[in-house]
Amino acid sequence: MNVNYTAEELAFRDEVRAFLKSELPADIAAKTRLGKHLSKEDHQRWQQILVRRGWYAPGWPVELGGTTWGPVEKHIFDEECAAFGAPRTVPFGVNMVAPVILKFGTQQQIDHYLPRILSGEDWWCQGYSEPGAGSDLASLKTRAVRDDDHYIVNGQKTWTTLGQHADMIFCLVRTDPEAQQQRGISFLLIDMRTPGISVRPIITLDGDHEVNEVFFDNVRVPVENLVGEENQGWTCAKYLLTHERTGLAGIGASKAALAHLKR
Repeated sequence: MNVNYTAEELAFRDEVRAFLKSELPADIAAKTRLGKHLSKEDHQRWQQILVRRGWYAPGWPVELGGTTWGPVEKHIFDEECAAFGAPRTVPFGVNMVAPVILKFGTQQQIDHYLPRILSGEDWWCQGYSEPGAGSDLASLKTRAVRDDDHYIVNGQKTWTTLGQHADMIFCLVRTDPEAQQQRGISFLLIDMRTPGISVRPIITLDGDHEVNEVFFDNVRVPVENLVGEENQGWTCAKYLLTHERTGLAGIGASKAALAHLKR
């Protein structure tokens, strides 16, 4: 496919290139190009550079720190970042849970969580998959039982990427075991420092620790951390996945990898 950029889009590409030349830390770019794993501190350092420029959350409303970019500008930015060796954004906060909070959350949740995602104060992970509930996610068994102004959560999540670094986890939990599978699920925001949560590493074949098991043992979660309506979490989950899957496409990174192979 041939892409013919307008003069304005070419000017934007030049602006992105100038920014990357001057602001992308050389040590982070070197790690990325060599395929080395970046530390949490590496990611947070690059995040704050993007936040200061106003380019960290392009999909958010402008008044909350987003941009006015359309799909072409977003593609240009991703392509140039990959070409320069900038790391891909860790998506769990900015590109996954934030859109759900914006769509289904309360104003209090928006005001509390979105600034903390921008600042890096909250590092998020995803609590979807479970043993026996991966492809068939709706069969999940992690339970959340209402107890006055809290839910009591018990169960297990697995393949939790970067959960060892997380301050918060967004979780699908079963709140009505008698309902049809998809209708008895709720979407909870859970502080990882809450008593009863434990994280166990899963070491992959390359010897890396990126994914984890997360266990919940009578974890008390305030009801105010429910996003959307109780038992309607499947709607939140489907909405989140539209952002997750398009974000994972990695067109810029794929084109950079092909260019590297050609060289």
